[in-house]
Amino acid sequence: MQTLTRRLYLPAIVIAIVATLMLVWLSLGVGIIGADGDPANRMYFGVAAIGIIGTIIARARAHGMARTLFAMAATQAAIAVIAVVARLGLPYSGPAEILLLNGFFVVVFAAAGWLSLRAARQPEHRRA
Repeated sequence: MQTLTRRLYLPAIVIAIVATLMLVWLSLGVGIIGADGDPANRMYFGVAAIGIIGTIIARARAHGMARTLFAMAATQAAIAVIAVVARLGLPYSGPAEILLLNGFFVVVFAAAGWLSLRAARQPEHRRA
């Protein structure tokens, strides 16, 4: 991997790992949806599972990781929509809080996916 690819890909992976750890920590610790221990927070483990399984399938290569990270962002967005439509977490978590917290993770996973996709499209990366 050449320097430009490395400068794009490594931050993407670090961002994805930190965001996934934050997501699991928040959902276990304080709960993103509702109060601490609300069963709705278990949906977030699906996002982490997609990341783990996608990384294994992609063998941590940039193009496959981009797909994995975009799938994580889409799943995160779907969880937010489900939580708001089903009115999960009330009265502890209102729709604005749920949308803002989930929106943050959607943006972070999508940004990491974009960086990974840019790394995959670098000419020096294709030769490897």
